[in-house]
Amino acid sequence: MDAPKPLIGVLDTPGAYRDALADTIARDGLVVMAVESLDDLPEETALVVAHARAVPSLEWSRLAERLPTLVVSDSRLDEDLLTAVDVGLVDYVVEPLRHGQLLRRMIRKAIELHRLEEERAHDRERLAQLNEHLEELNESLETHLGMLRLDQQAGGQIQRKLLPPNDQTLGGVTCDYWMAPSLYLSGDFLDFQRFDERFTLFYFADVSGHGASSAFVTVLLKSLCNRWLSEWDGASPEALPARWLSRLNRELLDTGIGKHATLFVGVIDHRDHTLHYSLGAQLPKPLLMVGEQVIELPGEGMPVGLFPNVTYPRLRYDLPPHFRLWLCSDGVLECLPGETLDARLHELEQRIASCTTLAQLREGLALSTSSESDVEGEGEGTELLDDVTIMLLSGFADDHE
Repeated sequence: MDAPKPLIGVLDTPGAYRDALADTIARDGLVVMAVESLDDLPEETALVVAHARAVPSLEWSRLAERLPTLVVSDSRLDEDLLTAVDVGLVDYVVEPLRHGQLLRRMIRKAIELHRLEEERAHDRERLAQLNEHLEELNESLETHLGMLRLDQQAGGQIQRKLLPPNDQTLGGVTCDYWMAPSLYLSGDFLDFQRFDERFTLFYFADVSGHGASSAFVTVLLKSLCNRWLSEWDGASPEALPARWLSRLNRELLDTGIGKHATLFVGVIDHRDHTLHYSLGAQLPKPLLMVGEQVIELPGEGMPVGLFPNVTYPRLRYDLPPHFRLWLCSDGVLECLPGETLDARLHELEQRIASCTTLAQLREGLALSTSSESDVEGEGEGTELLDDVTIMLLSGFADDHE
């Protein structure tokens, strides 16, 4: 269905001139209504063609505010014409009966311009409403982000409380570590606990991903390992690490949360100076520093929480009187130069070979000692590509607690 044609109002005193003006406008199929007063124009009027003599001087402003208006006059020197033009009406035509084609063209152009202006005004209104709505959404989002940030900060504090005391010595073995989450919560976790006078147990975990979901897995890991340690009777230490990895593998699969981890579990026998251990896809591999030589602990194992019915290796290593055992999460590799994984692993070995303390390795990796999000909670929120955790076990130099 064709759209209705716009109504053109002709405002002039009744007579042959007004009729002729209306006929001139209507020749191209325009709908025309001739009236004598502004108040006689219907609401659907799209445009007014007003003769300069037909509108009192004080009425031009009201007419211009209500409708787009073309002014016609028989003389360019008509004072009423000049008054109408001064108030800002659309345009004017002198001797309109002689210039009918120009008048009709100007009418159509004025109607189109008015339509476009109304559309722009409507768009501006919609844009203003949209901006207002977006401001409300942004305000709501900022509120929720603030609440989430507080929750994450609280979660980070709780997670740090689950970590063992730092730089503690048990049975002549000292554990020093540093942890920097990529935001507030970490998918990395570790523990170092004395079982009795003979055995100390420790583990080092890197849960896939980072943030809240990965941090929840570390809490589950802490709870399960504490329970399993309380159930252990101290027998068969060589079987404990592999058994723990198998049990944790089943636990993660049963949760169905789609998280897996790389994990190293070790039992130190302080009497025999022996490390019983098992590992699940630990990367980088644990590195043992003996004298000036860096040794990669042997062994391979599947990730924990990916595949059912996995058997993990039972491994043993005789620890020398003076040793340093380094464990790093894969986030450390992001801090090293090198185009390939092998190049970065080699670079890590070179750095460890030249370091005797954890602080020295951190300095070599350009990891700040004061402004990062470390285990003490200072400077939380440092932007790292991944969680970064380093654990250093050193011992048997002085065999005392």
